[in-house]
Amino acid sequence: MSFVKEFQTFISKGNVVDMAVGVIVGGAFNQVVGSLVKDIFNPLIGAIVGKPNFTDLFLVLQTPPDYAGPYTYEALTKAGATVFGYGAFLTALVQFLILALVVFWIVKCMNTLREAAEKRAAKEKEAEAAAAPAPTPEDIQLLREIRDLMKETKK
Repeated sequence: MSFVKEFQTFISKGNVVDMAVGVIVGGAFNQVVGSLVKDIFNPLIGAIVGKPNFTDLFLVLQTPPDYAGPYTYEALTKAGATVFGYGAFLTALVQFLILALVVFWIVKCMNTLREAAEKRAAKEKEAEAAAAPAPTPEDIQLLREIRDLMKETKK
């Protein structure tokens, strides 16, 4: 099989398309969760802790020579300073925990819906089995045929 045909077969499989859709939706979902953490949860947690933006929590380990710029995390990292950015890590950790919680909730809901659908299908199958008359056993069917033949020969 040529490389092009093998690649075409690989691409045309449904799993590749499903995976591509998952990656695209995952990227969009990541932006939603990032905004949820940055715009909703960080200010709430920051109001309790006292700092609304965790990325401003850092320790400067070494500044570049003759640095006189602002002492913000972004400015220091752009200037090449050695910065211990534990606030950025906390932000990433909170974002990960929220993402994990949302994914868990989605999987839990999907499993609950799947179980309910399976139970419904099982009940429907039971109802169909109970409603349909049981098939006549073969020996009874043969005895009925013999009876009918005997009636015809007596006439």
